[in-house]
Amino acid sequence: CASPRSSAKMAAPLARLALLLALGRPAICGAQATEGAAAAPHRRFEYKYSFKGPHLVQADGTVPFWVHTGNAIPSADQIRITTSLKSQKGSVWTKNKSIFEHWEVEVTFRVTGRGRIGADGLAIWFTEEQGLEGPVFGAADKWNGVGIFFDSFDNDAKKNNPGVIVVGNNGKLLYDHQNDGSTQALASCQRDFRNKPYPVRVKITYYQKTLTVLINNGFTPDKEDFEFCAKVEDMVLPSQGYFGISAATGGLADDHDVLSFLTFQLTEPGKEAPTPDAEIPQKDKEKYQEEFEHFQQELDKKKEEFQREHPDVQGQPGKPPCAFLLAADDVFETVSDRELRQIFEGQNRIHLEIKQLNRQLDMILDEQRKYISAVTEEIAKRGAGFPGQQGQVSQQEIETVVKTQEEVIRQVKEIRSSVTDALRSISGAQHAGSAGVYETTQHFNDIKEHLHVVKRDIEHLVQRNTPSGEKQKCPELPPFPSCLSTMHFFIFVAVQTVLFIGYVMYR
Repeated sequence: CASPRSSAKMAAPLARLALLLALGRPAICGAQATEGAAAAPHRRFEYKYSFKGPHLVQADGTVPFWVHTGNAIPSADQIRITTSLKSQKGSVWTKNKSIFEHWEVEVTFRVTGRGRIGADGLAIWFTEEQGLEGPVFGAADKWNGVGIFFDSFDNDAKKNNPGVIVVGNNGKLLYDHQNDGSTQALASCQRDFRNKPYPVRVKITYYQKTLTVLINNGFTPDKEDFEFCAKVEDMVLPSQGYFGISAATGGLADDHDVLSFLTFQLTEPGKEAPTPDAEIPQKDKEKYQEEFEHFQQELDKKKEEFQREHPDVQGQPGKPPCAFLLAADDVFETVSDRELRQIFEGQNRIHLEIKQLNRQLDMILDEQRKYISAVTEEIAKRGAGFPGQQGQVSQQEIETVVKTQEEVIRQVKEIRSSVTDALRSISGAQHAGSAGVYETTQHFNDIKEHLHVVKRDIEHLVQRNTPSGEKQKCPELPPFPSCLSTMHFFIFVAVQTVLFIGYVMYR
């Protein structure tokens, strides 16, 4: 056995070695973590291979960059692949092939039905050709690519449905419906995706020959709450293909609704993503170039026509060719200028209307004076024709009529003064803004009150002048001007009052 001294000599190097290993382990782990973080691919959203509401559908009922077949019904915020009816099939596919090698799709869907068991299910596709219609969840069989099936009906009675199955195909295999594709499944997981409180979300990633399926079961509104479902390594898919989603129903039925289909291109670290020009086919490039040249020619023609029609804006020193466009901006008024102009125009209209009302009141006053003189002459004639007691009654009536008419004249003068004050207030409001709106409204209310008093006094006068025993005929009055009658005046005042109050409320 070794001596204590030799044991101590051997223990010291071992302790140092253990300490170095302990200190080096975090550095190694940190380097591995940094390397893993740096290996994360770059994601770029591809709008031509995606759809999402709202405003999902165009006016002609189509989805941009997508084609739908069968019983699929696009709407503003989702695409209903199949309705809850028996024997329904539908699908949606991208119009263009993807030209990127690695990709990731995020699909949000909802499968709902009244029964405890649903059928048949839904499938997400990446295939070399479009499988528009067929027996495999509404799409074609013998596909070249991969299908991720959300099977809700248990055909093999193994009680493993609803489930998610990943099935690959090289274009020669027929799907095994009786066994729910279990003999052809590359990976699977059992998840219930029917009748969930929130939409189900699926994230499918194909990167460096590895297909990964993550799923959100729809129990939480958190969009990033994914859990692992399936993974297939060393999987070779076509370099170019179509994305699609399909569904089908059988004896049982569910509503299969797709809310969004988002596609991302994945680029390896240190590798530049292809430019947009490289992604456009040569045929499309030639078409776009031809359209651009045609548009350029039309623009040149328009420029030449404008130069011929407007020679005054050409050749002016110190001004660019488009100086006339800059000068045209001065023609357009700002929002504040337009509002101020509208206020002044409205006040001017009110000013003119009140002037017209003042002239009409002057005419009414002249007519009232003529009416007083005519009534006075008629009563004087009747008083001269009946002696005795009737003459005394006529004298009293004359005094009453004269007093009443004087009161009427006084009321009309007050109306005229009120209108004059209102006109003066409106004139001042043009300079002081809307400060006199309440006062003007009050003047109009006073005018209406005075008119009611005049009408009531005239009716009372008619009742007093008419004897109780006989129906006296009104004296013939001299012809009045036909420019404005009393009824027309009242209607005019009412309309103007409504218009003015409406304008005040609008302001």
